[in-house]
Amino acid sequence: MKKIAITGGAGYIGSHMLKEALKRGYDVLVIDNLSTGHKEFIKGGKFLQADIQSKETLEALIEFKPDAIVHFAAYIAVEESVQQPIKYYENNFCNSLKLLEYALKASVKNFIFSSTAAVYGIKSGKPVEETDEIAPINPYGQAKANFEKALEDVAKVRDLKYVILRYFNVAGADPEGELGQISKKPTHLILRALKAAKGEIKDFGIYGTDYETKDGTCIRDYIHVSDLVDAHFEALDYLENGGTSDVFNCGYGRGLSVKEVVDIVKEVTDVDFPVYHFDRRPGDPPILIANIDKIKNNLNWKPKYDDPYFIVKTAWEWEKKQQ
Repeated sequence: MKKIAITGGAGYIGSHMLKEALKRGYDVLVIDNLSTGHKEFIKGGKFLQADIQSKETLEALIEFKPDAIVHFAAYIAVEESVQQPIKYYENNFCNSLKLLEYALKASVKNFIFSSTAAVYGIKSGKPVEETDEIAPINPYGQAKANFEKALEDVAKVRDLKYVILRYFNVAGADPEGELGQISKKPTHLILRALKAAKGEIKDFGIYGTDYETKDGTCIRDYIHVSDLVDAHFEALDYLENGGTSDVFNCGYGRGLSVKEVVDIVKEVTDVDFPVYHFDRRPGDPPILIANIDKIKNNLNWKPKYDDPYFIVKTAWEWEKKQQ
């Protein structure tokens, strides 16, 4: 499998995927409308600036004939999805559905989908398994869950196989320093904390300090972006070698509290920035950690960067270069 199309390949995770694909000798078509992506992140391959549901995308897929589509293109802000649900259902579900239709028209046999732990909703606190109930509590998670079901239904009746990867909290940056996360309105904890260390965020806060956790703050599973990208290549190999359509969690199987993350950021940056305490946000589960037995056993995935200090350090090295 040496020809892949990457949607959202100019974005945070997609650009890391592109860089690694080029290293591994893949022929790549990048499709990105650059609404949130960055053209300078596209280090090679063929590039089409277009919406995924456009006629240009269909024509490019038919001409390129990829062995697989790796679909990253999506809006990702949970709070925004609550305020603008139509935007999220239209792009993350309806436009993805059109891309799936195009994949079938272009005779693409394999589809890798970037999904999210948000499809699980609020769980009891034990590590979440892929067989747990799908019960999203916001439009972002629901739109992703809707497309998961569409993939499943289509694959039953068409010549298409898929792997759905449910991301937990993706963080960090390219260890070589060429790529990282850029956001005008960051929502992710580590990036917000780093911007607080730079003095760019003055009201950095922790939302809820009274949860039933070890220090009263929420616990999350963080995964380095490069390990996540590696999971995508393992998924491509799995499908190429006859694997059946399946779903896998992407995390490290252990959690860090918000306070622990903030302390690590302060240690790595050597900046003791002020931290304010705010009320809980509605819908935040106290604990969300992945059970990763399935991906390790079925995809032979072995994380390389399972160190929170490394995750923060790579993100900090990148962030220091941003103006």
